Amino acid sequence: MTTKQVWLITGAGRGMGVDIAKAALAAGHAVVATGRDSKKVAAAIGGHDNLLAVKLDVTRSDDCGPQLFDRAA
Repeated sequence: MTTKQVWLITGAGRGMGVDIAKAALAAGHAVVATGRDSKKVAAAIGGHDNLLAVKLDVTRSDDCGPQLFDRAA
């Protein structure tokens, strides 16, 4: 039995975050990619069935905590 790994990647809207997300997806893993603008994150990584782009600004306490997982559900 194979289990799919799920990656939580912060700062996935540019730079290394995009590269890591794309590599994880290419390896067959699921990715929860976060950034200040979820639409920009999704556009940077590209469409994929195993991708969930979620708004997260770690400098705003309203974005962090349990409500992050509520948005991802």
